[in-house]
Amino acid sequence: MQVLVVGAGVIGLAVARAVALRGHDVIVAEATGGIGNGVSSRNSEVIHGGIYYPAGSLRARHSTRGRRMLYEFCASHGVAYNKCGKLIVATDAAEMTKVEALMAQGYANGVEGLELIGGNAARALEAELACIGALSSPESGIIDSHAYMRALWGDLEDRGGRIAFATPVERMSFTAGHWCVEFGGHDAGTARFDAVVNSAGLGAQALARRIERYPAQEIPPLVLAKGNYFGFAGKAAFSRLIYPTPVDGGLGVHVTLDLAGRMRFGPDVEWIEHESYTVDPHRADAFYDRIRRYWPGVPDGSLVPDYCGIRPKLTGPGQPAADFLIAGETAHGMERLVCLFGIESPGLTSSLSLAEEVTDALGG
Repeated sequence: MQVLVVGAGVIGLAVARAVALRGHDVIVAEATGGIGNGVSSRNSEVIHGGIYYPAGSLRARHSTRGRRMLYEFCASHGVAYNKCGKLIVATDAAEMTKVEALMAQGYANGVEGLELIGGNAARALEAELACIGALSSPESGIIDSHAYMRALWGDLEDRGGRIAFATPVERMSFTAGHWCVEFGGHDAGTARFDAVVNSAGLGAQALARRIERYPAQEIPPLVLAKGNYFGFAGKAAFSRLIYPTPVDGGLGVHVTLDLAGRMRFGPDVEWIEHESYTVDPHRADAFYDRIRRYWPGVPDGSLVPDYCGIRPKLTGPGQPAADFLIAGETAHGMERLVCLFGIESPGLTSSLSLAEEVTDALGG
C-alpha cells in the first residue's frame, strides 16, 4: 500500500513510522522546510502521566499507553529524557478538593504510582513550595522532543520512507480506487496513493476543506489557544515539574524544566483569532501573580519572555475540553482516509499509541 502522510510534526512522523513498520511505502508531505516546525516545536516537552482526562477518552487511553511506549522508545533509540516526576499542588482547601479528584481520575486512567502528600511532605521534596498538599506523579517527565522527532524520521528512512519538504498539498480527490493528490511547491505535480493521513496540525481543517466531496459538516471548528512561556533568569528553584490545579483551556502556569535543568513557566491560555508567535512582555504581571500562589519567593524581574505555541483546539472558552478526533471512514464516508483534528496536549505523549490506532484505521 502506498500511503501519504500530510505533516511532518511529531504525530505525522509517528504515523509515518508506524505505517512503514508494517511494510507499506510511505511519503510525508511537509509544507515547510523541516520537521516539527509547527505545534510540535512549541510545547513544554512534558511526558504526561495521563491524569487529567476523562476515563475512556482517547486522550486518557493514548496518553497512558503512549507514555509507556515513549519511555521505551527513548531508551532504545538514545533519545534524552528525564523521568523527573511532577507535583500538582493545592494552595487552599478548594484546590485540595480538585487535587483529590485528579488523583481519582488518574487511578481510573491506570496511571501508576500516584500519591497524595501533605504540605510538609511536598516541601521536603521541593523546599521553595508553598502548598497545603499535592499529588505526586512519579511517571511524569521531560523529553528532548526534537531528538525524538529525528529518531522517528530515522526509523522512517530506514524502512524506505521519505519526507518531501516544501511540498504543500493543494487538492485531493478519490477516483478509481485511489487518492489523486495535487502538490504545490517547486516540484508541483500530481501523484496517486492508496491511503492518506491528514496530520496537518493547525492546518488540518483547511486541508479537509480541500478534499473533494469531504462532508463540510464533519469538519470541526478550529479554535486557537495561544500559550506563552517565560524563562527564569536565575538558578532553577525546583527539580520536578510543579503544576497548579487546571484552569479553563489548560493546565495552568506551571514550572517546567529542560534537560539542562533550566526553568521556565507556562503556558497560559490566550484565546486568539489569528496565528501569532509574539510573547507580550506585559503578560509577565499575571504570571507573577499565578506563580506566587505556589512559589512566593519568585524574585521581581526574573521572568523573561521566551516563546509561545498555539493549541489546535476544537472548543473555545467556557466549553468542555474536546477529545482527540480521529476521523476515519465511518465519520466521513471516504475510503482509506484518516483526518486528525484537535491533537493538542497530550499529543506528544500520545504519539506512538495514536500512530498505531491510525495505522489500524487505514487497514494496515
